[in-house]
Amino acid sequence: MTATERNSMEYTNAFKGNANQPSEAELAAARGPSAKLWNEFIQWMAKEEGVAGQEWKGICVNKYGWSLRLKQKSRNVVYLGPGLDCFMVSFVLNDKALKTAKELRLPMAVADALAASPRYPEGNALRLIVHRAGDLPAIRKIAMIKLAN
Repeated sequence: MTATERNSMEYTNAFKGNANQPSEAELAAARGPSAKLWNEFIQWMAKEEGVAGQEWKGICVNKYGWSLRLKQKSRNVVYLGPGLDCFMVSFVLNDKALKTAKELRLPMAVADALAASPRYPEGNALRLIVHRAGDLPAIRKIAMIKLAN
């Protein structure tokens, strides 16, 4: 089983099937202990990387749920999907960014996810689940690579 398959098995969007964008209270309740990490990552992206734009999207909410896009001007940089006691961080990486990320020393689960990332016309989709603070350093590195490419 690949890292992507494992990630998909352990993650379900907390707002799958909800017709309306989740409120802050609903988000905090669903994410549980990972809510602090969600907020920390968003603040880091804004302060350190200049990615301050935010846009909630509920495309095919019955199938995928809701996600928060962090944007730099009109560019989507990262997608955050609220889960139950966790959240998913998703990137679309072009070939150069993917190659650079694969050359980094990253945790095995992240390296496996990079190797297994499905290819789409717009790039490779990397999806990572955040459960604990130790998950964030690798995600920050990938965010910096995404912004540089």
